[in-house]
Amino acid sequence: MRTLIENATLVNEGQRQRGSLLIEDELIASIYAEREPLPNADLTLDAEGALLLPGVIDDHVHFREPGLTRKATIATESRAALAGGVTSVMDMPNVVPQTTTNALWSERQQMGARESRVNFAYYLGATNDNLEEIKRVDLRRVPGIKLFMGSSTGNMLVCGEERLRLVFRHSPTLIMAHCEDTARINERTHEAREKWGNDPEVSLHTWIRDEEACYRSSALAAQLAREASARLHLAHLTTERELELLGGNVTGEACVGHLLFCQDDYPTLRSAIKVNPSVKRREDREALRQALGDGRISLIATDHAPHLKAEKQGGALGAASGMPLVQYSLVAMLELAEEGVLSVERLVSLMCHEPARLFGIRRRGFLREGYKADLTLVERREWTLEAGDILSKCGWSPLEGRTFHHRVRQTFVNGHLAYDRGKIDDTYRGKALTFGDDER
Repeated sequence: MRTLIENATLVNEGQRQRGSLLIEDELIASIYAEREPLPNADLTLDAEGALLLPGVIDDHVHFREPGLTRKATIATESRAALAGGVTSVMDMPNVVPQTTTNALWSERQQMGARESRVNFAYYLGATNDNLEEIKRVDLRRVPGIKLFMGSSTGNMLVCGEERLRLVFRHSPTLIMAHCEDTARINERTHEAREKWGNDPEVSLHTWIRDEEACYRSSALAAQLAREASARLHLAHLTTERELELLGGNVTGEACVGHLLFCQDDYPTLRSAIKVNPSVKRREDREALRQALGDGRISLIATDHAPHLKAEKQGGALGAASGMPLVQYSLVAMLELAEEGVLSVERLVSLMCHEPARLFGIRRRGFLREGYKADLTLVERREWTLEAGDILSKCGWSPLEGRTFHHRVRQTFVNGHLAYDRGKIDDTYRGKALTFGDDER
């Protein structure tokens, strides 16, 4: 199958140019500059006026399967990803049962092969007693070890510096850490209940899970990583202070929710923006935005975390934490580009190139000949997000009612036109990601 996308504006590796791109089966076969002679193809798409980007790679999603399928499934959330121009996802281990053994990881890998409409990978979760499992991970298929240094994830919490040191010393691959200090959170929770009752006002979530809780834990993780010469990736940074920790073998991710929202948004959006770690001050959000452009932040992800509407009711301690964002991450970040926060070229680097480099994803994340044809076409079009547009199973978004100026028109996964102007090919399945090439 030969597909020709002609008259597009290609955005890739810091450049923007008019041209065309030929797909042969799963691969990008050729890229043509404007006015170059073009070959015949089985399918030709005129992309006049549209941006042609590498497919977005989201290194941080929670698709909830197995065990939490009342909230979401691999099928529903990968469909949402497709509609958002996301072609590859890396899914977290805090499902039921938790993905903390290689046998359970293999079962999830099989689920992905059966159900995922996009390319997929699954992290192995660290616990207090699974060091031998961590040592035996499949480095070609597992993107990293997920380490929870906070109290938001139940039993998947590694306690004590000595146990943490063992993980950092013996992990054969990148460690992605959720960093919040449990003692600080417990102390603030107790104080909040004494002052304001069992379920304080939702805006107090930021008071309970404050800057200090994040910094203490992130600083400890960075210290342990440097002592062990381990590769540490700090998930969902939320504070200006944490940016000081980045550099060398310590990288960091900014999530869409923390780039869009701050504590000033609680009066209007309420528990819709309740997330762990919490949204912080406007000054923290602005610092994160600035770090997108100066290279301190390595990549943009979503921490896509759907909950049912009923589970989002309540206050700082009662409402569930998490936002569903995978369907709208690209268009939301293009709005920041419209505002001058970052260029479209830098956005493509942070959402496509840098995830491929950081994790060493084989032959994805770039518009290059011989690479997998994971692509998204984005057209300039003003539209307002309504509830009926949402494909995530939970059926809501903190972005409802917002007006955007770009819309995903088509998404190709491994050369296959999987999403086309609102229509999804539900017969198609993505491929397991593989890791360890020269992009790292």
